[in-house]
Order: sequence, then structure tokens, then C-alpha cells
Amino acid sequence: MAATAAAPAAHEHHFPDKAGEYVRIGLILFVLTAMEVGCYELAHRAEAPGHAFWQAWLIPILIVLSALKFMMVASYYMHLKWDGRLLKGLFVFSLIIAAIVIVALMVLFIYHYKYAASLGGVAGM
Repeated sequence: MAATAAAPAAHEHHFPDKAGEYVRIGLILFVLTAMEVGCYELAHRAEAPGHAFWQAWLIPILIVLSALKFMMVASYYMHLKWDGRLLKGLFVFSLIIAAIVIVALMVLFIYHYKYAASLGGVAGM
């Protein structure tokens, strides 16, 4: 009977027990969003300092900041941080497959509009 009572304790998760932890995470997400908006504004205002840099690197910076925000939301608000290794692995594997498909589609569209158009018009139009 004592072994049965001890078994549930082994499966307990450490969920945040204070609202302060969720507030801190929310503030970090707010700062990351403000950084995204700031990068966008710097890239689209010709008089902004470093305009050429921000314009050239806007998309990669936004992708990295968005990935950080997604990681934090999935980890804390979806409680993925406290899930088992199998569930984390399934989630990360699916995320990697989705990222590969998105990058492949981006490359395909870039190729289609950059090179197919030079061969006598955009194919299929």
C-alpha cells in the first residue's frame, strides 16, 4: 500500500505555482514583440539609422524572434516544458518537418519567379 501512495508523487510535474512566473514570461514576450515592431519600423523608414542593414536583415531577424516567441509559448503556456521526453520529441520532430516544408516551398517559389520568368514568362499564367 505504501508503494501505491508513493507512485503518484513520482509523476508530479513542476508547474509554475506563482502568477509572477507567468507575468515574467508575458513581459519577455512583450519585449520580443516590441523588438519585432522596432525592426520593422527601422527597415521601412529611410531616415532611420542603419536603414540598409535593417532592410537587408529584416526577414531573418523576424524569423528568429518569432521562433523564440513560439518556443516560449509552447514551453510555458502549453506546458510542454514539463512533458515527457517522448511528447517533446514528437512535437520537435513535427516542428522540424514543418520548417523543412516551409523552407522548401520558399525555395520553390523563389526559383519559380526568378528563373522560370526569365525563360519566357511565368509558367502556368
